[in-house]
Amino acid sequence: MTNTLGKRLCLTAMLALGAIVYTTTALAETNRLIIESGDNARSRQAATMEKEQWDDTRSLRKKINRREETEWDKADAAFDTKDKCLQSSNVNAYWEPNTLRCLDRRTGQNIH
Repeated sequence: MTNTLGKRLCLTAMLALGAIVYTTTALAETNRLIIESGDNARSRQAATMEKEQWDDTRSLRKKINRREETEWDKADAAFDTKDKCLQSSNVNAYWEPNTLRCLDRRTGQNIH
């Protein structure tokens, strides 16, 4: 009987030791997962490059928008000038579409 009791104690001790080793391993893996945040040099570099790309395209978009706004302002001003020229009481006034100016037929000077 003593031999059977010894085997049981040995088996129980081995199971307990195995449970401790398994628990320690599980804890170690959990700690590793908690410690590793996913933030590393590669992800920081990628984020920096994306931000630089966004800033560059933002600057380009602003330039394009400013240019389009300037062109629209010119066209709007020309439309108003043409309308005033055509409604002018000056019979010698005519609209020059190539230069977008109101000119005097006799002198070729601008009519304001």
